[in-house]
Amino acid sequence: PASLEAMDILQILKSLPHRYPFLLVDRIIEINGDQSCIGIKNVTMNEPHFQGHFPEQPVMPGVLLIEGMAQTAGALCMHHIEEFKEPPLVYFMAIDKARFRRPVVPGDTVHYHVQKIRNRGRVWRFRAQALVDGTIVAEAEVSAVIVETAEAVETVET
Repeated sequence: PASLEAMDILQILKSLPHRYPFLLVDRIIEINGDQSCIGIKNVTMNEPHFQGHFPEQPVMPGVLLIEGMAQTAGALCMHHIEEFKEPPLVYFMAIDKARFRRPVVPGDTVHYHVQKIRNRGRVWRFRAQALVDGTIVAEAEVSAVIVETAEAVETVET
């Protein structure tokens, strides 16, 4: 059996380019090789999206739940990548089969469960679920590609 690992916020900050207010995973409590991981997001009223979505009944936007799942998957990818000259970037490629089951509100703790479906070279595909208190609140399949920073600049310029 593979040994389970974890990542604190400082390790996540080294793995992902995202920063507040767009870093949507606070901690990764379980990493099982390159196969799966569980990330956590503590949802608070202090987050900027709640000022407009919706002030009288704050609800975390579903697109941010998808992004949190993707960031958790990205951290799993980066945890296992070492052959790059410079730190690479993980770009979101696709979202499939997205479903939203119930609202997420301030005070909730979201657990992002991410499981690798496959990876071929630099392209990874994951099945992801967001859970609150053990209940699925959102789910999707997400795909990402890993590119070196120089490649990313060339992609943007062309």
